[in-house]
Amino acid sequence: MKKSGKAKAMSDVLDLTGAFNSPKHQHRVSSRTSGVQGSQILRIAGQIRALQSSGEAVCNLSVGDYSPQEFPVPKDLILENMKAFEEGHTNYPPAIGLPEMRDAVADYYAHYLGLRYPREGVVITSGARPVVFAFFNAVLNPGDKVVNPTPSWNTHYYVALCNATEVRVDSRPEDGFLPTRAGLEDHVKGARILCLCSPGNPTGTLFSEERLKAICEMVLEENNRRTPEEGPLYVLYDQVYWPITHGGRKHITPVGLFPEMAAYTVFVDGISKAFAATGVRVGWGVGPSDVITGMSRYTSHSGSWAPKPAQIATTRFLAKRDVVDAAFKDLQEALEARLGRLSKGLQVLIDEGCPLRFVDPEGALYLTLEVKIVGRKTPDGKVLENNEDIRTYLLSHAGMGIVPFEAFGVKNALAWFRLSVGAVSDNDIDSLMPRLRDAISKLS
Repeated sequence: MKKSGKAKAMSDVLDLTGAFNSPKHQHRVSSRTSGVQGSQILRIAGQIRALQSSGEAVCNLSVGDYSPQEFPVPKDLILENMKAFEEGHTNYPPAIGLPEMRDAVADYYAHYLGLRYPREGVVITSGARPVVFAFFNAVLNPGDKVVNPTPSWNTHYYVALCNATEVRVDSRPEDGFLPTRAGLEDHVKGARILCLCSPGNPTGTLFSEERLKAICEMVLEENNRRTPEEGPLYVLYDQVYWPITHGGRKHITPVGLFPEMAAYTVFVDGISKAFAATGVRVGWGVGPSDVITGMSRYTSHSGSWAPKPAQIATTRFLAKRDVVDAAFKDLQEALEARLGRLSKGLQVLIDEGCPLRFVDPEGALYLTLEVKIVGRKTPDGKVLENNEDIRTYLLSHAGMGIVPFEAFGVKNALAWFRLSVGAVSDNDIDSLMPRLRDAISKLS
């Protein structure tokens, strides 16, 4: 009987296994590509998934994402997305973003942050990552210097992709792993970008007004010192977690402190973290209109604009102030409670003598933890010498998935880790504590 459709018989399928190995040509990808490393966080996530699939109990504190079961997307945002598809908004949007979406972001910033930007100061992207990529490409020439306080999210990968020069400045535990003016001012001379993030990923801490004010004064002084022929020092201000502040703390922005910082600040933001909508892929950059226009050229050619239905839905969602207010409140309170539960459990172990220390969470979904077991010996005789040893031991013996600070650019971060509560339940946290106690007690 004749086969229907266009399916090929198996005998007609060309097997290309092994056809891509070329012994003649050694350099099949660029040196830049070879220098971009894979994400350590994703590697760890793969190990955790393998353990979970084999039936192991794992408290996955590694992922900077939300479990939809624990932290669902606001229902109104879901319904608006469905409605936008049903209405047929499935063609290309403008590369810089729909005009109504850009206006919605401008109104959102005016209402919640007290910052009125024109439409020309907003670009819409597929999540927050393309904002960083486009900004770096728009203002950096090869070899330009980017000052990157660490620990920080994966900014260093984008420096490499732009053939720029990264200057890492490690922050101290006593400063909440946040940068200070004193730590930065020797490095900003001649730099084109200073990267800042608050609330911090991976730290879970946020800038006080006093500290951010001192850094902004430094940036303004540096720009006033430069001649017109020199490029300015910009600030990349990653504030994707800004609605999530704990303990009554307030989010602070450079432009809110000094209006003149508007000429030098590009905000990275979106719905991913503020509304637990990481997979919906709507982000935005806000800043000087000339820089935003330059950034849109890169988002255009890379095709990194947000899907049109998601832009329509987000525009409508952001206009519902009462719904947005409720979504902010629900997510913030839920995360603060989850972080509080984790902190309380860890404090019980500390009071019992476990060699742990943590930084009080101030924002976002993260807790910074020190696990002081370097030099101790496992039951099978292995000495724990570094963070990878500690991480692997806790994963296999306590079912605790965490990320070392090396994944966030810190070279000297012995015993420090990021813990995220976005994908764990109360029961996951409660069940972890006796396993962690038992795993540490077995060390000699």
